[in-house]
Parts: sequence; structure tokens; C-alpha cells
Amino acid sequence: MNLTPILIGATSAFAFVAAASADTVTIATVNNGDMIRMQKLSDHFTEAHPDIDLEWVTLEENVLRQRVTTDIATKGGQYDVMTIGTYEVPIWANQGWLVALDDLGDEYDVDDILPAIRGGLTVDGTLYAAPFYGESSMVMYRKDLFEKAGLEMPDAPTWDFIADAARKITDKDNEIYGICLRGKAGWGENMAFLTAMSNSFGAKWFDLDWTPQFDSPEWKKTLTFYLDLMNDAGPPGSSNNGFNENLALFQTGKCGMWIDATVAASFVTNKTDSQVADQVGFALAPDAGLGKRGNWLWAWTLAVPAGSDAEESAKTFIKWATSKEYLELVAEQEGWANVPPGTRTSLYENPKYQEAAPFAKMTLDSINAADPQKPTVDDVPYVGVQFVAIPEFQGIGTAVGQQFSAALAGNISADQALQAAQQLTSREMRRAGYPK
Repeated sequence: MNLTPILIGATSAFAFVAAASADTVTIATVNNGDMIRMQKLSDHFTEAHPDIDLEWVTLEENVLRQRVTTDIATKGGQYDVMTIGTYEVPIWANQGWLVALDDLGDEYDVDDILPAIRGGLTVDGTLYAAPFYGESSMVMYRKDLFEKAGLEMPDAPTWDFIADAARKITDKDNEIYGICLRGKAGWGENMAFLTAMSNSFGAKWFDLDWTPQFDSPEWKKTLTFYLDLMNDAGPPGSSNNGFNENLALFQTGKCGMWIDATVAASFVTNKTDSQVADQVGFALAPDAGLGKRGNWLWAWTLAVPAGSDAEESAKTFIKWATSKEYLELVAEQEGWANVPPGTRTSLYENPKYQEAAPFAKMTLDSINAADPQKPTVDDVPYVGVQFVAIPEFQGIGTAVGQQFSAALAGNISADQALQAAQQLTSREMRRAGYPK
């Protein structure tokens, strides 16, 4: 964003010019493992582009969302590259807040991006963000615990099977909990999981008139099922657990099952970090027999906010970080199983990746199973699987998530949480002028 400070002292004219002309690209990103790895490997980028300096701002997921949303809405100009998701991209592009990425060059091969992922990042035929990794959600489970309990995980389990298995493999005396699920409040934390789960139970956020539906029997069944399961078979303190916390629990052998982002597969099977790496199996997210699975569709993407004063340098970085060549760099440094998943067709056609990543097919099947255009059993006026693609959802989703997290902590009942969710969502939608 800013010119590199000019050092005062005896320096050559060449060094002076180079320092004065270098672009600093400030990158706001989430503290997930793949992004930490990107930062570690970014020396390869700066060696190839000595005229571009990188400055990193790495934040917890909820904090990142708050900071980048505030910055772009107020035209703060703090960041040149923002890590945003499938929810923000179409909304912000329509607001004119993002720079089009339609000039990345033929060698970038934009047609190689998986159609399901690319479609969510494209507005009127123009790409506005490049996917760093794409994901759905699926079941990750301990094969050794299932074998010990005499259970066999189906490729496509039901919620009833999952609940029964979770209770059977729970051994609280030895700190083994049958299931770990998100409980931390946030529209992209517990509400990502619970919204996707609710789709499979026949629930929905709004009916065709944009009336909130938290007073429906389908939402009561979803939330009650979740709370009962977590109270019986979940770890203590679940209301504080998001993706990273549950990942740590699973890797240390304390979770029998974990239903979460497919991107976690490479972490739970990494022998360096995971104590249960040799015992992990995978299955599709569960369903309730109504034709919808409880899996989501998401991509963490890199985008350039309109008004960046390092726009071209920012695009150059994004092109590098989301390229086929970057995947090969990660494979060379960390092994094929650890490349960012879910973005490119060519990755899933690569025999080296297929051999190294036992979760590759299940990940791709899960991504392809999600339908953002028809996310629910009944017709609804919105798109988005684990979110509602309207600007108001970010605030409403987090407020509802706080109610559901409070219910998980035992501070309020399921009925109280649903009543509060109905009231606050109705109020905010009226304020926003729905139906429009």
C-alpha cells in the first residue's frame, strides 16, 4: 500500500530508487493452517518479485471478518489483498467494492477452477476473487474406535446413525468424546454448521415472503438434536470451540467423530501433527432422509479491494498464490497431501494427489453434492448453503449464533434460543425493508 520508507544515510542511487518504487502489499488473512503455510512459502514470491514487499495481518476468523468488512465498507484502505469467502464476493462485487480479476492471463487457466467454486465467485461472467482453497464439509472419524465398538461407518450416513455411534464410542473417563461440532458463536462458525445441518432436517431461515422460520418444528428438531447430542457425547466447553479448537481436539485423539470442513482432512491425516493420523476415515455429511445432506460449500478466496494503491502488485500476488505452480510448490515442500484442496479440476485428476490424499474423492464428492441455488428441502427466496446471500446476514447470523451458543453452554433453553432468534431476525429484517 505505502511506499517503502526511504533510509537516510550513505546509500547508492540504485538502492534509493528501488526502495522508493517498491510496492508494499498488505495481506489480511485468516489463521488457518493453509494460510500460515502460504505466508511461510511467500519468500518464493518475493525472491521472484523483488519490487513487491509483503506485509501480513493474520487474524482469527471472526476478527478477520469484522476487520475487513469494516475496512472495505468505510473505504479505510488498510489492505491490498483480503481473504474473504463465498458469502462476501458477490455482495461486495455488486457494491463495486472489489477489483475484477479478469486479466490474470491464459497461463493462469481460470477454466481449470472447479465449476461449483468458480460460480460462487463470478458476477455477470466476471471473476472477482480467486479461490485459495475450496471446501465442503464431511464426517471425519476414528476407525479404531468404530471397530472397537463393532460399528461400521456408511459412506453416506444418517444423523440417527451418527448420534447413536457418537454415544457408543464416548468414553468420558478417558477424555474421548464421541463427536466434536462447532459451538463458538459466529455466522461463519457455529451457524455455518447449524445452517447446513438444518437444511437436512427440512428447516430454512426464511419462507418465500422473507418471514423468519425459527419458530418452525424443523428448527426446533435441528437445535434440540444438536444440543442433546453435544451434551451426551461432546467435549466440555463446546460453546467455545470453532474449527481450530476442534481440530486440536481431534488431532490429540479426543474426538471420535468431527463433522467439519473437508480442508481439515490433510491436517488430521498428517503424521507430524496428528496422533491419530493412521486411523482416520471419511464419509459424506449426514442426512435425515429428506434429500439434503448437512454439508456446506465454501471457498476462502483472495480479492483486491477497490481503491488499493497497489492494485497490480496485489493481483500479481493473488495470481501466484492461487496458481497451479503454487500447488506444485506446496507439494514439493510439504507433500501432495498438503496442497490447498478444492479449487482446481487438474488437482483431482493428478495421480500423485490421488495416491497421497485418501480423502480426495470424498472431498470432491462433497463439494459437488452441495447446491447453493437450492439449498433447502422447500423453496426459499435466497441462495447459499450455510449462509443466506444477503448483506444483512452477517449481523443476523452472528446474533443468532450467540443465542445458540448460549443454549449449548446451558445458559438458556433451546426454546428460549429459538424464540430470541425469531424475534431478533424479524426485527432486523423489518428494519432492512424486507420483503423487497
